[in-house]
Amino acid sequence: MAESLPYLSGSEIRDKFLKFYESKQHKILPSASLISEDPTVILTIAGMLPFKPIFLGQQKAPQPRATTSQKCIRTNDIENVGRTARHHTFFEMLGNFSFGDYFKEQAIEWAWELSTQVYQLPPERIVVSVFQDDNEAFAIWRDKIGIPAHRIQRLGEEDNYWTMGATGPCGPCSELYYDFHPELGDENIDLEDDSRFIEFYNLVFMQYNQDAERNRTPLENKNIDTGLGLERMAQILQQVPNNYETDLIFPIIKTAAEIAGIDYSKADEKTKTSLKVIGDHVRSVVHMIADGISASNVGRGYILRRLIRRVVRHGRLIGIDGNFINKVAETAITLSESAYPAIREREEFIKNQLQSEESQFLKTLERGEKLLAEIINRVGTFRAMRSESFRETSLQRISGVDAFKLYDTYGFPLELTQEIAEEQGLTVDVEGFEVEMKKQRGRGRDSHETIDLTVQGSIDKLAEHIHPTEFSGYTELQATAKIEAVLVEGKTVETAEVGTEIQLILDSTPFYAESGGQIGDKGYLSGDNLLIRITDVQKESGFFVHYGKIVPQSGSLRDRGTVKVGDTVNATIDRASRRRVQANHTATHLLQAALKKIVDDSVSQAGSLVECDRLRFDFNSPRALTPDEVKQVEKLVNTWISEAHEADVNIMPIEEAKAKGATAMFGEKYGDEVRVIDFSGVSMELCGGTHVHNTAEIGAFKIISETGISSGVRRIEAVAGAAILDYLEVRDKVVKELSDKFKVKPEEVSERVNNLQAELKATQKELEVIKQELAVAKSDGLLSQAETVGDFKLLVANMGEMDAKSLQSAGERLQQKLGESAVVLASIPRGGKVILVAAFSQKVIKEKKLQAGKFIGGIAKICGGGGGGRPNLAQAGGRDASKLEEALETAKKQLIEGLS
Repeated sequence: MAESLPYLSGSEIRDKFLKFYESKQHKILPSASLISEDPTVILTIAGMLPFKPIFLGQQKAPQPRATTSQKCIRTNDIENVGRTARHHTFFEMLGNFSFGDYFKEQAIEWAWELSTQVYQLPPERIVVSVFQDDNEAFAIWRDKIGIPAHRIQRLGEEDNYWTMGATGPCGPCSELYYDFHPELGDENIDLEDDSRFIEFYNLVFMQYNQDAERNRTPLENKNIDTGLGLERMAQILQQVPNNYETDLIFPIIKTAAEIAGIDYSKADEKTKTSLKVIGDHVRSVVHMIADGISASNVGRGYILRRLIRRVVRHGRLIGIDGNFINKVAETAITLSESAYPAIREREEFIKNQLQSEESQFLKTLERGEKLLAEIINRVGTFRAMRSESFRETSLQRISGVDAFKLYDTYGFPLELTQEIAEEQGLTVDVEGFEVEMKKQRGRGRDSHETIDLTVQGSIDKLAEHIHPTEFSGYTELQATAKIEAVLVEGKTVETAEVGTEIQLILDSTPFYAESGGQIGDKGYLSGDNLLIRITDVQKESGFFVHYGKIVPQSGSLRDRGTVKVGDTVNATIDRASRRRVQANHTATHLLQAALKKIVDDSVSQAGSLVECDRLRFDFNSPRALTPDEVKQVEKLVNTWISEAHEADVNIMPIEEAKAKGATAMFGEKYGDEVRVIDFSGVSMELCGGTHVHNTAEIGAFKIISETGISSGVRRIEAVAGAAILDYLEVRDKVVKELSDKFKVKPEEVSERVNNLQAELKATQKELEVIKQELAVAKSDGLLSQAETVGDFKLLVANMGEMDAKSLQSAGERLQQKLGESAVVLASIPRGGKVILVAAFSQKVIKEKKLQAGKFIGGIAKICGGGGGGRPNLAQAGGRDASKLEEALETAKKQLIEGLS
């Protein structure tokens, strides 16, 4: 009966879901950013994640019912992408949520109505599962919905019970499955048979709270959390064999296939897998970059870089040479722009970063090919030098560690390594490779692939009985506050004594908590016989956590201060520190505005750090700034400072702020109302930080450096306000010391340094000439020591402390003078490391099959090193100089055997 299913596009499926629940009084909310605000994960990995503070009771629900289509990224099963029908890194989770409003019966009834009436799935093709002890859900499905009891499966806790973590809200699940083969009958239904069944809708009934002993008590307010996989429903309604061949992904695959000159319908499974990986990963990277993620070697930036490299690598596997990713990305952008307009708005930036990463990685792949060649040479050398102590099998294969390094660092697929190794008569330790792969998967899961709500521990538990901290620091620098909680080493306590490192939560505070790149305030909390030095303030789940230490108020140990819950204290921030931070923070706003005017209007913030003594501003740019641009930016910021622009601070709806042209940090999550900082039209940004009242308060601004920190991301470090005096004091001290040392005026230091550099360069050239002449003289004296082996001359010698360049020149000269010959020279220059050089004539190479690069690399290993080079001339090095004599003896012995 599959023919009766209505065809719906992915966009229609999404739209019908949201409109259906809107008709049920749910508010449609936009997808949250892929950059998760939750401290336990680095990417948004589930549709419920943006609502976690509401489920925990830390925030009040803005409305009782909500529905979303949430972008998600998961990479814990990345190796299954393309190999199974339904594994993805990027996917959309359609969800409907109730925050203490409706519960099981309505959630089940609406899920059934949506599935059978809106999507028109035949009821006889739907099988449901419930938690084994959830008789209530079972009865609703059987009696209210009318599903036969034998098509309702009771499953255990592992399959059908959902928990947020070791503690917290939890509850049973009910899942809806679509049956692709109802003709197989209802006997012995196995929902794990994914060739027959696909789970498409999961209903979580959040009705209990679990404590540390796994005791579960009913929640006062029960919640509903559901998830329907957009890609899975598309597979069902579009009647295709897997998610990849739906209209959500297949156009991307088709574009990649056309570039490679491949007919997807006729391709083998290996090729199809690579095309599916490209289709999936390109969706991921386009959305990640659009949400403000930049490729790097850490965190979410590393995930982005890894996905881009997998796209490039699989492109190579199907025969695509050179850059291609932007052509495929264009298709992904076109598919997504109607639901996510920001994708098209950020098109140029997305493509610039993709092109930069792809070009950089193609060069990396070339380096990987060179590394593989070195590994093969090394293995071949060991095999040639094998002895009874080595096993033959280990000598004929590339280690799993090397294969994984090629895969993980250079993007070399295992299959490609195996193919090249086979051509050289070698194998690859696949088991060792899998061990390394398993380690990496474990690291990936540990770092970001689970929702762990116990990480904040005591802080989360406090949400049950105290309110989030009220911040008064925009207008007050000192205030009276009540201590709501005391923590020592992360655990709540009632009291703490003098000398203790503590964390405090107050009912209200003037202390700014670290956020948006601005560091937390410093200062003091004081009371009767009590003084607490505050060194940092962090924000955790709505609470301002003050980090500090109890000190004796009078400085005497007899004044033993004690702090306890309920105490009233005077909270006083360090005003001088706050003023410095404010100056630097406002300077970052002016800096961004200046970069947009001088460099490119598309410049956007990628990160920042605002401290007392400096500021750091990271921004997206495909190129470095010219020295003239840096000067212009600095000059413009100082002009705005001198013009004394007043700060206008307003709270307004986010849509109004955007309409006025306020700049938002891409990827940052904002509420319905935002705080806007406007400096008289010079700069207008959404920002929760503290700022000067007038730009003139900054005083001055100085750029210290402009550098690249990752592909497509630049960094400016600068100082502003009082910090400039500290900076100038250090610079002035250095200039004075140089003036005294060179006995010149400060303004003549630069010229003196240039003259000294010129003199040094000339002296170095003279020294090089002398060294070369000495090397020639020394080498010519060795000609008489050459031995005759058959038709060849052989010379192995230690040249003492000769440097590498001279040693290579000597080896090349001696070989040429000796004619058909093999020359091996060694030296230990100052520093203690061994240098080895081999120079072989063409006849040695062709007739005796000896190559200088392979040969000298093997000899260098005796000295704990390695190296290589061309067949006729090569250089290697070693760390253990005590083994040099043994290495030279081995070289001579092997060459006598090889030349005989």
